[in-house]
Amino acid sequence: MIDIVNQINATQREIGNQAVTGGPGRSVLLRRSYDAPVEDVWHACTDPERLGRWLGVVEGNLRVGGRFQLKENAGGEILRCEEPRLLKVTWLFGEGMPTEVEVRLSPGEDGRTLFELEHASPAQIVDELVNTYGPGGTIGIGVGWDLALLGLDLFLRDVEFDPASWQHTPEARDFATRGCHAWGRAVQVAWGTSDDDVATAVAFATQHFVPETDSAG
Repeated sequence: MIDIVNQINATQREIGNQAVTGGPGRSVLLRRSYDAPVEDVWHACTDPERLGRWLGVVEGNLRVGGRFQLKENAGGEILRCEEPRLLKVTWLFGEGMPTEVEVRLSPGEDGRTLFELEHASPAQIVDELVNTYGPGGTIGIGVGWDLALLGLDLFLRDVEFDPASWQHTPEARDFATRGCHAWGRAVQVAWGTSDDDVATAVAFATQHFVPETDSAG
């Protein structure tokens, strides 16, 4: 069993205005600490074999300027790779304007690692999304990364975990639902959104981004 409440509370969530290449942007920022040294976390995030065990199978020319593709997920270009502290890539799922993901690592107390992941999108994309669907769409972006950070924690602690099979279980639904509420609070802090609008956004995000539960789950 996964301690869902502890995992949700382990991550700090923020909504920001991180610029992207070519102009202004909006971002979701996730920050948490891992009980592993920086070098270990770095290799878990950059070594193809290790990535495949918690995030997804990755292929491509894995160097600065090269392109990568996560199986059945996003792909993009590697913009920066400064071992063991900084990784920045473009992030594109399907057609549309590319977004940017930056992972930042720094040493923490007692040999731990402070991990930050910031996913920035062109302001035009986010503003159109919010105008159409409200802040619930932004919440959905954050919830997707919550699962990735959970997978990384379990991998670093050598806990057996298969995201593909887990994501349709009642436990996964609980995790994603709590994540939607946590991102709702981050939206309210960043944008001063009213309680009623936050509740509407969380309901939208839960409806669209919380996985269905398998009957056998």
